[in-house]
Amino acid sequence: MQPTFPSDVEVNKTLSAMPKTQTVTIYCKNNKQYYEVPRGSSLLEIYQLIGLSLPYKVVAAHVNYKLEDLHFLIYRPKDIEFVDISCPSGMRCYVRTLSMVIACAIRELYAGADLRIEHPICKGYYCTLQGEKGEQIPLTKQIIKDIKQRVLDIIAEDRPIINQEKRTVEVMKLFKERSEEDGSIFETLGMPYCRYFSMGDYIDYYMGVLMPSSGYLSIFDIEPYFDGMLIRIPDRQNPVKLEDTIVQDKMFNSFSEYLSWNKLLGIRDVSDFNRICRSNKVEEIIKLSEALQEKKVAQIADMITNRENGRPKFVLISGPSSSGKTTFSKRLRIQLRVNGIMPVVISMDNYFVNRVDTPKDENGEYDFEDINALDLPLFREQMNDLLQGKEIDIPEYNFETGKRQWVGRKVQIEDNTVIILEGIHALNPSLMPNMPREATFKIYVSALTTINLDNHNWIPTTDTRLLRRIVRDYRYRNYSARETIARYESVQRGEKKWIYPFQEEADVMFNSALLFELSVLKRHAERILAEVPKFCEEYTEAHRMLKFLQYFVPISEKAIPPTSLLREFVGGSSFRY
Repeated sequence: MQPTFPSDVEVNKTLSAMPKTQTVTIYCKNNKQYYEVPRGSSLLEIYQLIGLSLPYKVVAAHVNYKLEDLHFLIYRPKDIEFVDISCPSGMRCYVRTLSMVIACAIRELYAGADLRIEHPICKGYYCTLQGEKGEQIPLTKQIIKDIKQRVLDIIAEDRPIINQEKRTVEVMKLFKERSEEDGSIFETLGMPYCRYFSMGDYIDYYMGVLMPSSGYLSIFDIEPYFDGMLIRIPDRQNPVKLEDTIVQDKMFNSFSEYLSWNKLLGIRDVSDFNRICRSNKVEEIIKLSEALQEKKVAQIADMITNRENGRPKFVLISGPSSSGKTTFSKRLRIQLRVNGIMPVVISMDNYFVNRVDTPKDENGEYDFEDINALDLPLFREQMNDLLQGKEIDIPEYNFETGKRQWVGRKVQIEDNTVIILEGIHALNPSLMPNMPREATFKIYVSALTTINLDNHNWIPTTDTRLLRRIVRDYRYRNYSARETIARYESVQRGEKKWIYPFQEEADVMFNSALLFELSVLKRHAERILAEVPKFCEEYTEAHRMLKFLQYFVPISEKAIPPTSLLREFVGGSSFRY
């Protein structure tokens, strides 16, 4: 039910009648207005009192650029920005709340069972049902139907969700007694007090804030997916409808492969990994992780070399920002040479049109991620000439002048040659529409994080890549964390438009995530993130990432080999970039 707001006249009368000692000044960033509100008011009370109306239902608020739940009380002057689910912070709050309600529904239906959110997939979240001993419980259509109905019942009951804080030792004991969780995730934080959430008798823990009650949930769905279920969420661009599901079977298989490997190592979540770090056995995990990646690169090289329908002439590599495409390409080149193939690497950046001819986005800025930022006619002509055995003269793009130049680099395909093309548009069918499919081999590279904080707190793949980018940009491009964060949403928009729709076009997917990398990135990223001023929009994301990194035990990078993909971001690589 939408709240009933007082009129402006009623608000002004209420506020003017209050003694100044009983009020506090807040600045509402949504309408750029100052208000005197009763000291100790909750954010929800303030929202109702000032009569603000967002496009969609308010779910939380940024208070001095930190996300707080609507129960948060205001005692001192603050900047306040109310958010709905059309913004990233609001959507994360919505999904966390939905997760808690689903987890609660499962506990009420099946004693001892627990929801496990494995990873994001198909614009939703793939989940399984876990038994008391960690075993996976088969999910039938009827079980999923029953869970969904129980969730609807809890939403209809509009149960309050209470944010509580107690001594850490007490919280850990409480979780062990009431939810069969040992609460070891709290140990890493090293804090005397910990926050958790309760909804009636049910308790849970989440990295961020939740909505005030279960009744705030509106749109969701739960569907069978492989041997588990898929939680569907609202479309952030149009929150009155669900996200359209997309087929991502290849990505699902890639996730599943690495999850199975983690289980063999006895690592299901960050708590397990932190215990290994404290026991000084982490070097073995680093060696195993690096060996697994190198084995995957070698297997891909073998697939290219021995493909049944003939060896391809072009190896096309794509993936989102900071996925490690460059290092992967270099390692693949070595493995191909081991197989007797002479790879020639051509950067698609060399086919940029002159800067003045670059397409512009809706803000009038150059859009270098648009496929038409490439000179497609020249690119297609030269790739076709290569396929026919002709020699070509590859251009070179001068990023300082913004113009193409010719430096006399000649390339011709021999019998044992393959061309490696790396770029964000490499998997796009419109890149080389007339190229025979058998002439190409397509690879999608991404950092598919395969470790979670716990059963209900997953680690978004975008967070891993953002941390990589923050560290790399600071180290090699002289960009601050604030600058990197500021442009990241634009980068993500480009990825959604030009990369993600074509990822299932790949012949194979390569997971560039390393089990140990967040513990290494922590040592670099924390000090960089700490430089972000507390009075800017980017502090919201910097603060969230700093809180996220608290859950990881830092480890030394001494055992990481110089050929590691992670070296592309933290330094010390033996490859030249």
